[in-house]
Amino acid sequence: MAAPRVAPPSEMSPRLTFLFAVAAGAAIANLHWAQPILGFIAGDLRAATATAGWLVTATQIGYAAGVLLLVPLGDVLDRRRFVPVLLLTSAAALLLCALAPSIGVLLLALGLLGVTTISGQVLTPLAGDLATDAHRGQVVGAVGSGTLTGILASRTISGFVAGAAGWRTVFALAAVVAVLLAVLLYRAIPPLAPRTRMPYPALIASVGAVVLRERAARWTLVLAATGFAVFSLLWTALTFLLSGPPFEYPVPMIGLFGLAGLVGALAVQHAGRLHDRGWSLPATGAAWVLALGAFVGAAFAGRSVVLLVVVIVIVDVALQAQALLSRARLFAISHEARSRLNTALGTGNFIGGAIGSAAATALWSAAGWTAVTIAGAALCCLALAVWTLGRRGPLITATPCRTPL
Repeated sequence: MAAPRVAPPSEMSPRLTFLFAVAAGAAIANLHWAQPILGFIAGDLRAATATAGWLVTATQIGYAAGVLLLVPLGDVLDRRRFVPVLLLTSAAALLLCALAPSIGVLLLALGLLGVTTISGQVLTPLAGDLATDAHRGQVVGAVGSGTLTGILASRTISGFVAGAAGWRTVFALAAVVAVLLAVLLYRAIPPLAPRTRMPYPALIASVGAVVLRERAARWTLVLAATGFAVFSLLWTALTFLLSGPPFEYPVPMIGLFGLAGLVGALAVQHAGRLHDRGWSLPATGAAWVLALGAFVGAAFAGRSVVLLVVVIVIVDVALQAQALLSRARLFAISHEARSRLNTALGTGNFIGGAIGSAAATALWSAAGWTAVTIAGAALCCLALAVWTLGRRGPLITATPCRTPL
């Protein structure tokens, strides 16, 4: 049998870019359906609220395992088949969630969902492979904007659907969407030869090997993880701030604040164009300066909803722009290891996000909003220090598309 051809870069059309963005957003949304409706689920399954809280943790742990163990396969498998298989298995997990008779079964189902809903992490490096060098940042940015939109919109959609038709309907509809996307992507993705061939244990080991060998990757991963820590710090603390005095907003109202972050999703596409024009590192520094200024302003936003919305928009624009720029620079290091580099990026971001969330809880208990804003500003200063030291050397990807281990 003849090996599948390698699709030329020109095959990443605007239509396919849009489909990738929608699929990536739908995949990441699966991680967040349960978060705003834990009360509905706990009541229906007669479980304690504290027990229902483990549903989110199970999904996140499963996702971390999927990113680490499955995403690297994107470098050795035909992704035209791999991505639909992932979507169909996540659809099965979503259906199990919708039919779960007990909290225990739902915990298992959400863990499986987390493992399988990593198709967006495979589609993003695939988009980088199919795009031309001149438009790679823009294409990756467009797919990234779909991911961000899925994160931000999922909480609002979940709350409204659960309120109107029950929490099980949320997961049932998501399963239908996953099956539909699997069919569309199988028909739309061109046949692709694997980028490399190696045994699975060697493939997983090579994730660390590539990072250890590439200095630019290590420095970029530090910046990306710091950005995710700052993002999680802010959004975790916002829940505490908005639910208490002087705001005391109900959960649905708090969820609507996430829509302010959609501006950041739009900004990601423009950041991709900056990368394509060779302005990636200067734009990254500017993004961190913008984020630092926003946290300084956040110190005065504890009692003003208008100022708070402004802070949310600015921080989201800055952090999502630097995240896209970091990803685009990472993909420039090697065309044969983009899935493995994306695995390292996802793992680092997960660790950064966990640290940010934990820090927000501890800081809020210790000194409230003021402590959170000081910590956010300090992390921005740390990132700026890394950027300053690395912008003339370690952060430069001077020789793109090198062959990895």
